[in-house]
Amino acid sequence: MHRHKRSLWSSYPLSLLLSAAVGTAVCFLLAVFSALLLYKLINDIRLAEWLSRGSIAAGAFSGAYTGGKHRRRHGLAEGIICGVVLYLVFSSVSLISTGALTDIKKLLLLTVSGAAGGVSGVNSARPKKLMD
Repeated sequence: MHRHKRSLWSSYPLSLLLSAAVGTAVCFLLAVFSALLLYKLINDIRLAEWLSRGSIAAGAFSGAYTGGKHRRRHGLAEGIICGVVLYLVFSSVSLISTGALTDIKKLLLLTVSGAAGGVSGVNSARPKKLMD
């Protein structure tokens, strides 16, 4: 008799945390890469704002895309929620490190990018080894 193991993605809170963790990791890696790129190659600080916006947008997109690809439903809503969770993570880190909250424009950027990633993830091909 086979035991049917439930996937990590079947639990809504856990899948949301996993999606946010993926998004945070991608944001961190892209921020480190863009900092190295600015330091070693470009030497122009004016591009730092655009590179940081691109890294957080890509992180929100990839986190919501991962969640949408594995959850396979409610991509728009879960992508927006993933963007809000990422905003809360970034705001708490900013509050701890600088004493101020992040700008509300980042919330808009994260929610729009998360919504696009969630919709793209739901509409992409189903993973082969996905367990429900």
